[in-house]
Amino acid sequence: MPAIGFGTWQLTGDTCVDGVSQALKVGYRHIDTASGYQNEAEVGAGIRASGVPRDDIFLTTKVSPDNLADDDFQRSADRSLAQLGVDRVDLLLIHWPSKTIPVSHTIRSLNKALERGATRHIGVSNFTLALLDEAWAATDAPIVTNQCEYHPYLDQDKLLTACREKGMIFTAFSPFARRGVLADPVIGAIAKEHARTPGQVILRWDIQQAAVVPIPKSTRPENIAANFDVFGFELSDEEMGSINALSRTHQLRVANPAAVAPQWDT
Repeated sequence: MPAIGFGTWQLTGDTCVDGVSQALKVGYRHIDTASGYQNEAEVGAGIRASGVPRDDIFLTTKVSPDNLADDDFQRSADRSLAQLGVDRVDLLLIHWPSKTIPVSHTIRSLNKALERGATRHIGVSNFTLALLDEAWAATDAPIVTNQCEYHPYLDQDKLLTACREKGMIFTAFSPFARRGVLADPVIGAIAKEHARTPGQVILRWDIQQAAVVPIPKSTRPENIAANFDVFGFELSDEEMGSINALSRTHQLRVANPAAVAPQWDT
């Protein structure tokens, strides 16, 4: 999985097509979408418009919680492939855990999609510590990632540790907390020191952590390019520590907690 991805939540129509195409043209090779975003056709169009070969792109999509019964799961995966215009995706995720179907059942369906060639890899999203343990107990293939909200105002140390212990990548969605952390003075001071934007500092903080892959979203070409331009500088241990400390004084979660049945681990 590439070190940084381009998120597409809430991107629709030509904005989505242009955003995906622009992201690939500036260097992104990881595109993230989901059946629930209702933009897979536009994501596929953006990939084709970019001119970047399909084999050079790591493409992720997700099955929504209302399609986790096995037959529905397989149909959803096939619809995603058709919408995207690809033979298979690189990573297929369970988008949210089901409130009614046991994890063992949904993980078997995920494995089935892998076995029949709909995806190269499998993973989960918004899984707690307990659900991760259940998922690993039920799977025949490695679960390569857990995609969850993560930014400087949200402590995810427990989940990060669990993912690393299991050899998983932690994919960080909403790395800016929907712009909620961009005005933080600590981050602003670090950005000024490096002559970078606050967004670049946050993404650099992400990728300097072991096995963390952020997937920022933007619609503006200049921001799409800036969010990818995070490999030419490095944060000091002190700067990393200062950003880490923000979650002890700020508590912010922007994802909908009502979408999952279990309690979060933080």
